[in-house]
Amino acid sequence: MLTAAVVLAGCATMGPGYEQDKEYQLTILHTNDHHGRFWRNGDGEYGMAARKTLIDSIRAEVMAEGGDVLLLSGGDINTGVPESDLQDAEPDFRGMTMLGYDAMAVGNHEFDNSRDVLMQQAEWADFPFLAANIFEKGSSKTLFEPYEMFDIQGNRVAVVGFTTEDTVKIGNPEYTSDLDFKTPVEVAEDLIPKLNKKADLVVAVTHMGHYANADHGGNAPGDVTLARSVPGIDVIVGGHSQNPLFEPDEQNGTLILQAHEWGKYVGRMDLTLKNGEIVDYDYRLIPVNLKDEVEDAEGNEVMVFQDVEIAEDPDMLAFLQPYQDKGAEALDTVIGSADGDFIGERSVVRSNPTNLGVLIATAQMEKAKADVAVMNSGGIRADLEGGDITYKDVLIVQPFANMLTYVDLTGAELMEYLEVAISKEAGSGAFAQFSGVEIISTNGEINSADVNGAPIDADKTYRLAVNAFMASGGDGYPKISDHPNFVNTGFVDADLLAEYITNNSPLSIEDYDPGYMIDRM
Repeated sequence: MLTAAVVLAGCATMGPGYEQDKEYQLTILHTNDHHGRFWRNGDGEYGMAARKTLIDSIRAEVMAEGGDVLLLSGGDINTGVPESDLQDAEPDFRGMTMLGYDAMAVGNHEFDNSRDVLMQQAEWADFPFLAANIFEKGSSKTLFEPYEMFDIQGNRVAVVGFTTEDTVKIGNPEYTSDLDFKTPVEVAEDLIPKLNKKADLVVAVTHMGHYANADHGGNAPGDVTLARSVPGIDVIVGGHSQNPLFEPDEQNGTLILQAHEWGKYVGRMDLTLKNGEIVDYDYRLIPVNLKDEVEDAEGNEVMVFQDVEIAEDPDMLAFLQPYQDKGAEALDTVIGSADGDFIGERSVVRSNPTNLGVLIATAQMEKAKADVAVMNSGGIRADLEGGDITYKDVLIVQPFANMLTYVDLTGAELMEYLEVAISKEAGSGAFAQFSGVEIISTNGEINSADVNGAPIDADKTYRLAVNAFMASGGDGYPKISDHPNFVNTGFVDADLLAEYITNNSPLSIEDYDPGYMIDRM
């Protein structure tokens, strides 16, 4: 928590409180896209206990030199690790409170859970969730506060939050249908000039993504677009795209920061303020016990720290241990095995058909007794490695607890659906994985599509299986939840995948080769 600063009230009429020509020191620390990683990984990397030691040390150093610290998060605390997911990220948000976060952008994955869970998470956190562009539908009222004001030794600092408008597309529509996600630039064009009149420094904490030169492709515009479109933002602390920026990307006078993912790094920007402006800065990403594999003198591969080893804070460890133990109890049981790796790594599965995409779609197709299954690649979060497979492995691959749904369509309706699916842009979470259908496609158009060895008959009935997220129109897929033949099975995707693995083990990766697509361009 911001130790020496106080949150401003009634700041609209206040003038600057700093001394003219005096230099002030403000250090901004930041993380983003935590995704449930409250505990260190198997190699002893990252984890909130080591992060607390690091942050406490920086705070003590900065305060001893007369400066202040703001600790910010770019959002997406939810979804990614079963120990956290099964407990609604309680250890993560309570742990962030112990770490002393001052504010957080609301990420799209904060809407993976029901509104009751989200509001409970906001209570576990004693810092504000900020989102200036999320409104109650048909209202001018925001779901969370748009910004927070801080006093840094007389320097008025406004911290304003923005969330990607893609949330309505990539989030579960069931949990966002009562909300309006306005374009961040549209909201910022009105809000930032007002904040410039109230504040000496404007910091945007965002969950929009950093896309070099504003090339956002199939994603909604990100931080570079925001900075170029709206002057007056001094610093953007970002998230969403999960890429490390080892030096700020300066755009239109705005310094854009992002600290990769999972708490692997803590971003540190040391600002020198004078007369309400940034006159100097120093920036770096500090690795939190990250390691590299190197060869020792005997030729053995060993893991070495990238930087100095950071001890884990004992109080944080003691707090988190019961959560880790509780979450781990039911997760380490072996449920099956495979003779090779199933590929779900983000950079691959969002651009190419993979055997894991086929495996997941096949499991859903079998459970629904369907003819065809389509799976959005954004719902596949990791590789499923060969060898023994545990329930935990499955939950890491499919952490969203989506329900399996199906709908009986005519062949003509199915073709319309597949035409949308095949058009989804490579690199996006909407990119489609298939089972049960053989498609020949050129330049994004279907030349032929066969089901059960025969071309799709426009007048015949076929059953299509998809998850509830897609059925509700998520990722821009056709909404089928209002179709008269629609059925929500109530089966959770990870559970049915685990059941399929158990019933079909040992799995052979050859049986799930994605050879259903020719010239998918």
